[in-house]
Amino acid sequence: MAKTKNNSAKYTEDWLPIIDIKNGYIKVKGEGLMGGEQYITGVRIEPKNIFITDTQNQAYVINALMDFYNTLHDEFWLICCDRPVDINLFKSELEIMYNEANDTQIRKLIQQDIRKCEQFSGPTYNSVDTEFFILIKGPTKNIEQLQKRVANMISGLAQAQLNSRQITDDDARVILDSFFNDGIKTEFGTVMS
Repeated sequence: MAKTKNNSAKYTEDWLPIIDIKNGYIKVKGEGLMGGEQYITGVRIEPKNIFITDTQNQAYVINALMDFYNTLHDEFWLICCDRPVDINLFKSELEIMYNEANDTQIRKLIQQDIRKCEQFSGPTYNSVDTEFFILIKGPTKNIEQLQKRVANMISGLAQAQLNSRQITDDDARVILDSFFNDGIKTEFGTVMS
């Protein structure tokens, strides 16, 4: 019996459950018995190096984070994404500040920062900014409940002295690009561009 070949092209979108990205929500096809559609959203946490503070503050932040994680009763994903940083742009801003500064001490400090930038630029260095996200999922019927959970996450992280905000559409695309394209931003016409 001869098999017929299916000549239709297959695209990444054909097997990804993503339907849409809008207003900080990733709309996906539902899974399991419930089926339907679900939303994924979450918070972006500003990085903070607690290890440059005193040990008492470190202990407070760590304990507050443990308390925060214990309040998350549903499934969640903790994601770290590295985003390339253009050091040359930062260096240009420093050069403008250097030219506008009148005080010799300030000019000296800015010049030191410019030299540091030069050490980290070039083809051998790949400077990145690490971004942290916590994502949660919920049914489309309970979007208000999902929004309340995001607000509780922001409040809980604030108790741990961490600034956070709900993810944007760009944040959602960064997360997807990080997983599916090895952190390289796509510029062609796909669901994730």
